[in-house]
Amino acid sequence: MQNEAFIHAFRQYRALAERALEQAADADLNRIPYPEGNSLGMLVRHMGGNLKSRFTDFLTSDGEKPWRRRDAEFEERAYTREEMMTGWADGWSALESTLARLTDADFERDVRIRGEALSVRAALLRALAHQAYHVGQIVLLARSFNPEGWQTLSMARNPPAER
Repeated sequence: MQNEAFIHAFRQYRALAERALEQAADADLNRIPYPEGNSLGMLVRHMGGNLKSRFTDFLTSDGEKPWRRRDAEFEERAYTREEMMTGWADGWSALESTLARLTDADFERDVRIRGEALSVRAALLRALAHQAYHVGQIVLLARSFNPEGWQTLSMARNPPAER
């Protein structure tokens, strides 16, 4: 099935972001590191909102839903970790249930995002790139907020056997 590679890639990015977020203190979730920047909470809310909008009725309605309030995802507001992660989970649930149902025949279809027709594959690649971009931001922010306690998310430099 064509969707298996997408399922695997999205899961890897989700896990990477979640492992980074676990290392961020609650006090840092709404911290904006510089003027006009985004907090971890803003990024998580945006990613969850984007996924929920794009993958609710993925094959049959435009990916930018009228009920989505994209700009509100970036409003400066203190959210608890639980509130933040609820929207995150909702977005990933919409994506995962859609990916699980896609058939090879669906990959021959077009979908719409903001009125633009895209192949299913192109829409998935666009979503994957979007998530990867923001996961990188999450990792960078979480690491910068916890430099002393950071546990690497990938292969450590100079593993003990090489020192």
